[in-house]
Amino acid sequence: MMILGITMGDAAGIGPEIIVGAWREIVCQTNSQAVVYGHPEILQHAAVLRNINAVITEIRSVREIIPTPGVLETLTIPTLTIPCIRCGEDNVTQVPHGTVDARTGDAAYQAIIRAVDDAKTGILDAVVTAPIHKNALNLAGYHYPGHTEILAERCGVNDFAMMLYLGHGENIYSEHGLAVVHVTLHTAMKNIFGQITKDSVVAKAKLIDDFMRRIIGSAKRQPRIGVCSLNPHAGEDGLFGTEEIQIIRPAIQQALAEGLDIKGPFPADTIMTEAQKGTFDAVVAMFHDQGHIALKLLGMHRAVNITLGLPIIRTSVAHGTAFDKAWQGTAQTGSLIEACRVAAKLASSQ
Repeated sequence: MMILGITMGDAAGIGPEIIVGAWREIVCQTNSQAVVYGHPEILQHAAVLRNINAVITEIRSVREIIPTPGVLETLTIPTLTIPCIRCGEDNVTQVPHGTVDARTGDAAYQAIIRAVDDAKTGILDAVVTAPIHKNALNLAGYHYPGHTEILAERCGVNDFAMMLYLGHGENIYSEHGLAVVHVTLHTAMKNIFGQITKDSVVAKAKLIDDFMRRIIGSAKRQPRIGVCSLNPHAGEDGLFGTEEIQIIRPAIQQALAEGLDIKGPFPADTIMTEAQKGTFDAVVAMFHDQGHIALKLLGMHRAVNITLGLPIIRTSVAHGTAFDKAWQGTAQTGSLIEACRVAAKLASSQ
């Protein structure tokens, strides 16, 4: 049976409660076994908060997992059994809810590293991550801008990308869903101009092409990729900037020469409308908010964050720790359920 490893994220945020809140759907919709990398006591508190009858079983290794019953039987069992591998120090339980703290940052980091290492050895089929708080991570001494960079370093890869994906459904009319990859990641706006190069645009287009081939099925057809401009009106032939002429168009020509079905650059304020209708299966965005804002408006609670270019499968929720809503028992679980569903689909296609 397929095994998904779910990291708990920042314990002061909504990670623990969305995990226990989504557990039954995760197991049933993916027909997989799952294990949490986090803290058993915090998960138990989250179960009480959500009024969920669950037993958190601490295990030392994924190999200790007792397979869960089949889907139909799981649906009728009143008590959930959630296996958990303890990560980090016990002092994480002392952190007040909704606060930035080095203790939760350290625990979140330890969970990520343990899960990634298990996936690299093949013990896990995929890793699904709950949200971390970047400042708590930095307070703990881990100076990374986010999950993506931690995962890339731990896996020893240099060619990687952050992508958001929305499956077919409300607001997304393509039967294969819509993916958006980002040429630049977590960086200040003033830095992106030096990071957008011909090679970086081509590299991200190749990564998203490979992903969508797995979703569509390589034997059916090529993914259709649209590329965002950087400047308003796609630069207006150089009037509003020359990046489209000097960098983005040459990158598209190279990608075309290498066999991709790719078009652009298109103005960022119109390309997502076309993608929503199914004109494109995937979009290459130039920077974080250019892709994130549009896709989250289309489906905030269904969106999935996926790291491309890793030797393992990693998906995540497309939202943050939501400290303002944490531990109130109201956090929505849809993005986590979808992240697990997509992870299982990708794992089964390997």
